[in-house]
Amino acid sequence: MQKEFGSFSDYQWSFVDYKTIDNKLKPGTPPRATTKEAEAFAKDLKKRGFKFLGATTVYAHMQATGMVNDHITTCFCYKGKKKA
Repeated sequence: MQKEFGSFSDYQWSFVDYKTIDNKLKPGTPPRATTKEAEAFAKDLKKRGFKFLGATTVYAHMQATGMVNDHITTCFCYKGKKKA
C-alpha cells in the first residue's frame, strides 16, 4: 500500500475523497453500523489479504480516525471532528 498510495492514511482517505463524511445526525437518530464506503473499503482490504474484518469493523475504524463524523449535532464533540 505504501508503494501504491504513499501511506496507509492516503489509502484509507481515498475511500471518502479525502474529506470527512459529516452525517449531521440529529438527536434520536439510530446509529449506523456500516455504509457503502465502509463496504468498499472492507472489500478492498480483503482483496489485499486482510482477514477478520468486515464493513462494520471498518466503519468503526472510519469513525475512530475521523473519516466519519457520527456525533449528534448537539454533542460537544460535533464541531471538532474534522480531518487535520
